[in-house]
Formats: sequence, structure tokens, C-alpha cells
Amino acid sequence: METLKTKPDEKAQQELADETFMSAADLRTYMTEMQMAKATKSVDGMDRAEKARQDLIKRMAEPIDLTPERLKEILQPLKSKLRAAAERGQTELMVMRFPNALCTDHGRAINNSDPTWPDTLTGRPRQAFELWRDQLKNAGFRLSAMIIEWPGGLPGDVGFFLKWGETKR
Repeated sequence: METLKTKPDEKAQQELADETFMSAADLRTYMTEMQMAKATKSVDGMDRAEKARQDLIKRMAEPIDLTPERLKEILQPLKSKLRAAAERGQTELMVMRFPNALCTDHGRAINNSDPTWPDTLTGRPRQAFELWRDQLKNAGFRLSAMIIEWPGGLPGDVGFFLKWGETKR
């Protein structure tokens, strides 16, 4: 009768030491390293997103020179988008989205439907409001603003919506 070996032979030892087999401690270390790598990647992604957001805020805080040519460049695509929306049976269209940092109160007045919300606008959003007021309001378009994103439960981006349908009374 053959006796059972209580010690693994050398070949079995090599297989257990091979990287295909991990001890519980090795597996925990591996999991920790993987989680740290994912967290680093996530933080790097968030850092890039925040930098892009800050760059956008900086660009949109600077008003553009509204020459007649530039105004035409803005209004032509807008007219096309409005026509296409109307053909789809829609009565409103989001025409601008911007970070709430471009409002002096970070969107509080917009969120609370304060009638003085336009006074809080700065930069290009202010120009967009003035463009509506001076060019589109008399043509029967209404403009509404609302917080369209709530990161972490706090007001985020603002959307401007042009409306042309019947008003609810």
C-alpha cells in the first residue's frame, strides 16, 4: 500500500508559487491596488472635467462682439433648429446650456422663478438674454430659464428654452 505524502512535492510547490495562484493576502493586496488604480483614474477624469468646466466658464464669461455678421452666424442655425423643432411638433427648444457660475447667485433666482433672474446673468448668457429681448421677444418667442442638472443635489447647469406654443392659462 502506498503512503500518502504529507508534504507537497517540488512540482506542486512550484505550481502553488506560480502567479496563477494567489493567497488570500495576495488577492486582497491585488484588489486594493486595482481599487486605487480605478480611483486614481476617476480622480484624473474628474480633474480633467473640472478643468474643462473652468475653461468653459472663462470663455463664456467673456462677451462676444456681436457684429452684424456674427449675429447672422448665430441666427441662421437658430432659425434652422427652430424650424426643425416645429416640424417635429415641438413648441420649445433648448437654445443654450451654461454653468450656473455664470449667474451672480449661482442660479438661485432661476431656481426660485424670481422675476429678476435676468439681472443675475453675466457674459454670454447675458448677451443671449439681451438677444432674445431685443430680437425675438417682439416676434412672439418666450424665453425661460431653468436648472437642468443637479449634481449632488445642488443646482448645476442652466438651460435657456425658447418657446413659441400656446401659453397655458
